[in-house]
This record gives sequence, structure tokens and C-alpha cells, in this order.
Amino acid sequence: MTDNVKGTPIVKGLGFNSFGIGTNACTVDIDEENDKILRIRPFHFDEHYTPEDLNAWKIEARGKTFEPGFKTLISPLSLCYKKRVYSKNRIPYPLKRVDWDPNGERHPETRGTSGYVRISWDEAAQLVADEIKRVHDEYGPESVLCEYDGHGETKIVHASHGCMVKMLELCGGFTSQARNPDSWEGWYWGAKHVWGMDPLGQQSLQNNIIKDISENGDAVLFWGCDVETTPLGWGGYMASRLCYWFTELGVKQIHISPDVNYTNAVHADKWIPVLPNTDAALQLAIAYTWIKEGTYDQAYLDTHAVGFENFKYYVMGGEDGVPKTPKWAEAICGVPSYTIKALARYWASHAVSIGHCNGGSYIRSTFSHEPARLEVALLGMQGVGKPGANQFKFIEWTLFGMPTVTPLPPSTKIPNLGAAYRGWVHGSQPSFIPKTMIPEAIMNPPVQWYGHVSAGLPREDQFTGPFQFPLEGKERIHMVWSDTPCWETCWNGGFHMQDALRHESIECVVVQHPWMENDTMFADIILPSNTKFETEDIGTDSDSGQWNVVFYERQAIKPVGESKSDKEVVAEVAKKLEQFGGPYENLLDRYLGGKTDDEWIEFGFETCGVPEELTFEEFKEKQYYPFPTREDWKELPAGLSQFYEDPEGHPLKTPSGKLEYYSTTLAQNFPDDNERGPIPRWVATSPSHQERQATERGRKFPFLLVSNHPHFRVHAQHDDVTWFREMEECKVTGPDGYKYEPLWIHPVDAGKLGLETGDVAKIYNERGAVLGGVRVTERIMPGAVYQDHGSRCDTIKLGEHGLDRGGANNLIAPTATTSKNTVGEVTSGFLVNVEKVDVFQLAEEYPEAFNRDYEPDCGLVATARIVEGA
Repeated sequence: MTDNVKGTPIVKGLGFNSFGIGTNACTVDIDEENDKILRIRPFHFDEHYTPEDLNAWKIEARGKTFEPGFKTLISPLSLCYKKRVYSKNRIPYPLKRVDWDPNGERHPETRGTSGYVRISWDEAAQLVADEIKRVHDEYGPESVLCEYDGHGETKIVHASHGCMVKMLELCGGFTSQARNPDSWEGWYWGAKHVWGMDPLGQQSLQNNIIKDISENGDAVLFWGCDVETTPLGWGGYMASRLCYWFTELGVKQIHISPDVNYTNAVHADKWIPVLPNTDAALQLAIAYTWIKEGTYDQAYLDTHAVGFENFKYYVMGGEDGVPKTPKWAEAICGVPSYTIKALARYWASHAVSIGHCNGGSYIRSTFSHEPARLEVALLGMQGVGKPGANQFKFIEWTLFGMPTVTPLPPSTKIPNLGAAYRGWVHGSQPSFIPKTMIPEAIMNPPVQWYGHVSAGLPREDQFTGPFQFPLEGKERIHMVWSDTPCWETCWNGGFHMQDALRHESIECVVVQHPWMENDTMFADIILPSNTKFETEDIGTDSDSGQWNVVFYERQAIKPVGESKSDKEVVAEVAKKLEQFGGPYENLLDRYLGGKTDDEWIEFGFETCGVPEELTFEEFKEKQYYPFPTREDWKELPAGLSQFYEDPEGHPLKTPSGKLEYYSTTLAQNFPDDNERGPIPRWVATSPSHQERQATERGRKFPFLLVSNHPHFRVHAQHDDVTWFREMEECKVTGPDGYKYEPLWIHPVDAGKLGLETGDVAKIYNERGAVLGGVRVTERIMPGAVYQDHGSRCDTIKLGEHGLDRGGANNLIAPTATTSKNTVGEVTSGFLVNVEKVDVFQLAEEYPEAFNRDYEPDCGLVATARIVEGA
């Protein structure tokens, strides 16, 4: 089982990154024969290098040892990926919507329901080029919206994010879809104002935190954190290993979440169930207990913080007459007051750190900046930075070559392939729209907001603006080109986005993608791109937590069907645009950048940081180079220890250089903002959102939906993998044989609603409804229901008040952004109701939707949308 070139396995990085250029992860070896993938297996770091070559690190604590392995700790998401490559949902050839005529009626209202006919690559590329030229001439280049920064494979030379923007920038520009910091929403919009921590808002100083906890820590709080799930697409099982290591050391693991997630089920010493998006009330009650009992570190705050007295005044009820007592919090968050006190007292008398996996649903809800700020406030009250007390991430991404470090010992170098990256254009565009505001910008322009809206920008950027779309004197959006078509399943208000894609102002929608899924089914022209198995490339792995690696990725198989790489797709359009001359003259050569694919790969190798003595030919033969551990890694300060020891000499990146319990910059820039004021607080309701159970809406929609990262997908990816769909945990088979997205509901709530395991239920609010397969379980607390986000859309009724069979609950998430001056997403912790449905009755009501080409082991297949005989 070897490839046909060298007789050795093919190395591929199977990271599923959320940004245009980051690092791969979960590096694998692929066994291939006769242009067929036979097996995917872990990659071995020690095939050509010894532990001595790598300066293998070792953490020794409490008489025990933790050290890296020499093969990648890949997850099932990587092991199964050949099933994704050969999915029956692959788009086989270019397609055109049957009732879209560029020279006649375009019928935007039928997007999402129309079928498709096969066309040639020549015709498809000409159609796209003609539309670009027409839109440029009639409206200007800013009327082309490029959606290029969603979830997808991580590639470099054949980048799957934004190749089209490189081309469009060369011929006049475009409007950019600005990526909100969705994995860090609350941290970015909130925590930054307490402790700085650019660029993401979570603690950015991560060096040696695991070593510090191993030596000095008593407990780790897993606050809405599932390390057996979230890191699997970009870090494998190293985070899981760390949990077992903590158990071995006797470091307690306390889980605070509405659900018994996968990590909680295996590793927790204590589970504290809290209702979704009520963590701020719990946090304030902990602060109240410490203040009341005098168990916080006042001496630390005197030297390391400003504005604490303002915060204390609020907590004790001075501002609104409501002391934030444990009893007050219990009525909101569902945690008994005695449990809150016990947690507060344990924390005050032990060295406690807080662990996260970016953020997930905990930090993606209404007013999510408040629990993020309050978490930092609590850490500060117990002397954050002292031995055993930091915030850390079980997996840390390395974006754009930034010197981001991991909580584990760092390598000598973080490889940076940015010089070879052929995807999206770095930096802000003059015309841009925050991703969460795309539907409104399409249907109800103009729209305004603050900040350039990117996870890589400093705190001060949140005060810039207001920005507006369209720019003064410019036209609205008339064309959309997407290469990451997962908006409706990954961002908030998906039914609203469906309405936007069907709006009369949108004259052309182009999607390039390997699979027929989600937003792809709203395209007028579909261009089939291929997977990274079908291209030659270069990649890195900096997320495994073991070794930083740069590797040469040989092509494993020929392109499936008529697919082309994303770069090649755009090149086909560039060729056609050249015929128009003017700004399109010599466009193909300018787009390709003067190098062949092989030359770009070699250029990436030469600029990524490998030792000068390693030749490109040696690198290609070995296929990888791992960077050894830094010699001085043990001497690097742990986390915020330097700030803890010397706040003046090692200040934070806040205006004062200290923890800011009162943000003067928020007070100065947004004095009328009652949703994100200068002091972190509990926000019940506001003009932006009414998503609390104690409201009038809460009586109509009494459940809070928690929607986590899925265990068997990466966001919307992998929902068609046959091996996963065979498992009962992955899907619930309904009475009609359809595999529904699981819906967890507590036995008490199920009894009131007359629901049993195996039933099909509707989860709904006034924005619409999605279906789910009921699983009655005590793994979710009463008053909350659980359904993973990212299930593939199978929409029965489109748009406002729509209905989706696939269980894509982002469709019914709030359309409004995080809060008044923060344009983040809201995709969990919102109000819904639940009721049993008769799927056979629905089938009679919607026969077309229930008779699409569907296979239980795959879900919807590509032919569900392709007209017969095409």
C-alpha cells in the first residue's frame, strides 16, 4: 500500500482551518495505489529524525513525566477523510441554475429550490467573466461581494480561501466580507478591555502554563470547554492527553456547562450545570462571595488593577440596589446558591487556572463580552499570574506567522508559509462588510458599524468608525462570489441570509466548492473545486502540541470528476477576462504571480524558516522537517508570571498597563452603551436582544438552546461521512428512515412535552424552525436543550419563518449581532420551544422536499439538485 512514485507514504496536513492562512494540523500519511486512497494513518515524526535531533522536551512534576509522542495524535475527522473525498455529494462538473438566464430572466426568488444543468468549464468561466465585466461596468467593482474566509481545508499554493480576491484586486477591487472573530467573540469584544491581550482577547502569554499547572496547580476550571471535541479538527488528541495527565497528577477538573460534553463525561471530577448564556450571573455571585467573605487578593489588586472599587460597588448592589448574591444568581443560572458558595470558597483557597478551546458556545451568545470580562475579573481577584493560576488554551492556532505560542514547550521556530500563500489579500479593503451584517447590507443598505472586524487587530480598532456600506457614491451588492459556502450553517440568522441570497438586487451568485451543500444550492453558477488530496502543495503543522513541522505534500490522487484547485478555478476566469482588455489585460500572468506551482512550493520552503543547510531536494525526499524544541524552554516565564511579580516592569496592553475593572476607553468612546458599559455586569434584556427566560418571550419560548462544536464534524464539514452516520451518537434515525440531527432533552422536560427517544421534534422560535431526532438524557440540564451546530441544510421551507429538516439551528439564531456596538455572532444560548412533529404529515405537506435524492449513509447527494439527463 504505497504511492506509485517513491514507494513511501504521501504526507498531508488535514487541518480544517477557519481562516485563509493558518497552519495545518493532524498531519497524516496516505497509502495510495493505482490512483486510489487506501488508508489514512498517523504520520511519524521520527522516520528521518531522532529524539536527539528534536531536543525532545519533557515535563517532570510530582514524580511523574509527560513528554511528546513521535506520531501525530490524529482524530477520526482525519482518519475518515477519504470518505469525504469520495463522497456522493461531490460536485462532479460545472453547473448552471436551470432558470437563471444572464440574457433574460434571472429569477432570484427561486435560488435554493431550482435544479442545475451541466455546462462545460469553458462556458462556466465565460459566464463568470461576463458577469464580472458587466457588474464592473454598470455598478463598479465594489458591487462584487467576495465571501472567502469561512471554514475549509488549509492549503497554501492552492489555497481554498480567497483566490478570487487576488484576481479581483488586480482589476479594480471588490467588497470584502470581513471575518468577525467568531472563535473569540466575547474575548475580543470584552476581555480585551480588561487585560488587553491582543490580538484575540484570550490570554496570549501561554509559555509553560502546562508545566506551571503540573507543578503548582490544584484545579482547572473547564468553562464551557470540551477538549475531546473542539480541537479535533486542528490539534488532534494532544488536549485529551493533557486531561489524562492532570488526572494522573491529581489536578482537579471542574466542568461548568449546561451539558455533559465528551470531556466532562470522561475527565470531570465535578460537573456544575449552568443554563446557557447565564454564566455572567454565576461569575458575579462568585465575586460577591469573595467580597463578602474577604477572600480575594486586595493587595494584588492595589498594585495590579485599576477601577476595582467601581466593580465592587456594582457587585454589592450599590448601582442598582440589587446585590449579586448567590441566591440572586441561582434564580437566573440554575446553579444552587450552596454550590456557588462552595465553588467560590474552593477557588479562593486553591491555585486554579481556567482552560478553554478557543470559546465555542460559551462565548458566542448575546452580550458574550460580559462573561468574558467577568472571567478575567475573577482571575484578577485571585492574583492571575501567580503559580498555578492562569487562563490557557488547550490548543493554540498560529495565524499569519504571528509569534503565538502554546502552553506546551515551544519549538525553535514557527514555520511561516505566508510568502507562498496564494489565497486572500491581507489587510483591510476600502469597501468591506462585517460577516454578521451581510444579510442587512444586501437587503437594507446602508448599514453602519464600528471597527474593521478582524481577530488580528488591536483593541483600539473597536473604536474606529463608524464605517458604512456602501461607501459614499458607490452602489449596493449585485454579485456574490463565495468559495466558503457555509454562511447559513455557521453564522447567525441563517434564514435571513437565505432571504438575502434570494433578494432581487443580487443578479449573480457564484460558488466554488467541492461539495453540493448549504449556500452552494443558492448559486447561479457552481464551479467544482477539489480537495487537498488532489493537489501538490506545501504545508505546516503547528497545532499538534508536539512538534512544529513543515512538510511537502505530494498529490495523492487525480482530481475527482472535473474538479480543479481553487487557484485553477480562478485562473480559468482570468483567462476569459483578458479578452476584454483594459484593467483585465495580461490578468492571468499577473494573477499567477510569475511562478509555477512548483516554484511557489520551493519559494515557500525557502522563506518558511528551515535551516539553510537543508536543501529543497532533501526536503522533498524526506517530505518533512520538524523544528526542535528550544534549548531554553524551561527558563521561559510561565503565563503572566512576570506581570504577577512586576506589574510596572511587565505591563499589560491596556491604557493603564494594569487590569482595568473600569474601562475608561469604553466610557469615553461609547458613553451611551448600556449593553457593554465600562464595568462588566449582568445584562438582562436590551433593545438588541430579549433572549432571557424571565422575559415575555421566555414564556413563549421557554428553553435555552446550547449549540456546541460537533464531535463528528468540523462546523459544517463531515456531515456526509458514512462512517460517522452509522453511529447512533451521530444521528437519530427517524420513523421515516431519515437520519436527524440529535436533540438532547432532559427527562423532566421530555415528560412534560410527551417526547421519547427516537421521536422527531421541531425546535422553533419566531424566526423559523429546524427538526431534530430526540434523545432523552440527563446529559443536559432541565430548562436547556442541546443540538450541535453545523448540520448540513436540508431546507423544506426557505427564508423567514422557514423550516429545515437537516437540523441546521444557526438558521433560527438571532439576526442581531452580539450587542449595540459589537458585530459578533450569536449562535447559542437563545430561546426556543420544542414540540413533537409527525414527519409523515410533513411529507404530505412538502412532497418535493421529502423526495429529494437522499441516502441515509450520506445524506443529500449531489444529484438531489442536478436535473436528470444533464
